[in-house]
Amino acid sequence: MAKKKMAIEDLAVITQRGFKEVDQKFEDLKVEIDDRFDKVDERFDKVEERLDRIENILIRAHENRIERLEDRLRIVETSLKK
Repeated sequence: MAKKKMAIEDLAVITQRGFKEVDQKFEDLKVEIDDRFDKVDERFDKVEERLDRIENILIRAHENRIERLEDRLRIVETSLKK
């Protein structure tokens, strides 16, 4: 009976050690995934900044074109009133 009890206790220790190793592997994986998500977030932030700059440049260009067209229209209107 002592051998059987010892074998069960050994099995319990081995099983516990196995679960601890699996837990550690999951923790390591979680850290790696978190790190990768942080890097992805940084890259998306940079892309968003670039898109904002491009959008502002395009908006400014359109505003300038509209202002020039308005100026030209005023000149035409003034010419027609004379």
